Amino acid sequence: MNKKAAVHNLGCKVNAYETEAMQQLLEEAGYEIVPFGEKADVYLINTCTVTNIADRKSRQMLHKARKLNPDAIVVAAGCYAQTDTEKLKNDQTVNLILGNNQKHQIVEVLEAYEKEHKKDLRVIEINRTKEYENLSISRTAEHVRASIKVQDGCNQFCTYCIIPYARGRVRSRKPEEITAEIRTLADRGYQEVVLTGIHLSSYGVDFKEEKENLLSLIQAVHEIEGIRRIRLGSLEPRIITEEFMEGIAALPKVCPHFHLSLQSGCDRTLERMNRRYSAAEYREKCEMIRRYYPSPALTTDVITGFPEETEEDFRESFEFVKSIHFYETHIFKYSRRQGTKAASMDGQLTEAVKAQRSEILLKLNEQRETEYEEAMLGKELEILLEEEIELDGRSFLLGHSREYIKTAVEKKEGLKINDLVKAKAVRLMENHILLAE
Repeated sequence: MNKKAAVHNLGCKVNAYETEAMQQLLEEAGYEIVPFGEKADVYLINTCTVTNIADRKSRQMLHKARKLNPDAIVVAAGCYAQTDTEKLKNDQTVNLILGNNQKHQIVEVLEAYEKEHKKDLRVIEINRTKEYENLSISRTAEHVRASIKVQDGCNQFCTYCIIPYARGRVRSRKPEEITAEIRTLADRGYQEVVLTGIHLSSYGVDFKEEKENLLSLIQAVHEIEGIRRIRLGSLEPRIITEEFMEGIAALPKVCPHFHLSLQSGCDRTLERMNRRYSAAEYREKCEMIRRYYPSPALTTDVITGFPEETEEDFRESFEFVKSIHFYETHIFKYSRRQGTKAASMDGQLTEAVKAQRSEILLKLNEQRETEYEEAMLGKELEILLEEEIELDGRSFLLGHSREYIKTAVEKKEGLKINDLVKAKAVRLMENHILLAE
């Protein structure tokens, strides 16, 4: 066929997984994949809608594709295509619109368009489906680590979040399909998998007969030969129970790296966000993790400048974050998203206030990150080598420790990408890279 396709992903790890799955479907159908900046016959943009800025970026990429080749077929897929279908229907830039749960049809819709040259719209009422869209990958752009989507949708309806409207209700992937995909990747040499989903903690809640949950899935993945490490995507605090922690602590392949969503350390703000836990409960969960793992990497997300967040609320949140001693805190300035409850709340704050509060948390994050990394000095770390880099005129192999700290070892004969090595951390270098020997 010799047709060229360029693919661009916007947004989260789940989107990235789905983009790779669609790209592999195109390759199997005979398309040659070219970089996005080049001229192509098809431009596929997997869009994001998490904020108004994400919407804007999605539109910009669609328009950029049209400029790159006015005669190309431009496909808008994913979350923005799902939530703003009407806008895209009227956008002459876009030829095909694929909502969520329809991405597996990418080759079919392109073939239909080639015959009829008619704008096609494949968008279902995502909140009404119980079907999990079974996309899969046999390789990934990363050479040593593969993110595996195991779950879609969210039932939480946090007041700032559009995702339940874009992704629908919780739908879990069958464990046997997940393990089959991971076996394929393990056979190809991948040693680390990251289990990811839109609301990972909800995995299995929609299964009627099967008594499956996230713990039983992790246990099944642990049995797969060739997989040496298991990481977990973002977790909700309430999944951290004695049973869950006891279960994963018994599995040596599970990495001591936990991303536990917080969003605010102030109870008043958490309540208005509809987060369903208190700061005290969150603290208990962090303490529980630390009982089972001596020095885990705890990371989190925090939103600053949520509607009605007073200076006192912010200070309460800041002091809470400070007291937990996270390894990394991802800080987001509240972004007003049309279609969510928070967008119509009173007490919207100025960008200047959000930026000022964000800056305070960023300084704390820099300090805590350095503290955690320095605490690793003198310890033996296990590093999965991922790429070659130059530092101070010398060649190093860079990878991540089990705690997900960037760690470099000097390049020596016999060492190669995808090796799993043990070395002692001796120095913290620039860009938060530990040197190990």
